[in-house]
Amino acid sequence: MEKDQINSLPFGRWGEELAAAYLQKKGYQILEHNFNFHHTEIDLITRDGSYLVFVEVKTRSSADFGTPEEALTPRKKYHLRRAAEGYLYLNNLNNIDCRFDVISILFGPNGQIEIEHFENAFE
Repeated sequence: MEKDQINSLPFGRWGEELAAAYLQKKGYQILEHNFNFHHTEIDLITRDGSYLVFVEVKTRSSADFGTPEEALTPRKKYHLRRAAEGYLYLNNLNNIDCRFDVISILFGPNGQIEIEHFENAFE
């Protein structure tokens, strides 16, 4: 993604696009962007081998108030699980291996970007 394209996106959407590109480079197949179910949005739904992966992307401009992944509260996890159940139901997907991953994106003080990928983050 070009820098001028990035600058035109809202901050959170920019992080999601960056995360999608990162996951694609790792071999993930992107199935959905911004899936909504009952007022909850799943940022990315991907395929990693035999796994269906629900991905939450957390993007922060600094770590002054904690790391991006620390913003994922138990309440948010609960709602994401419910939305994932909705996705499975609506798409008639049964007996499929699923997991929840978190992509943490943090801007460093000199403009560098740090990406951390937490696989199976909801254990």
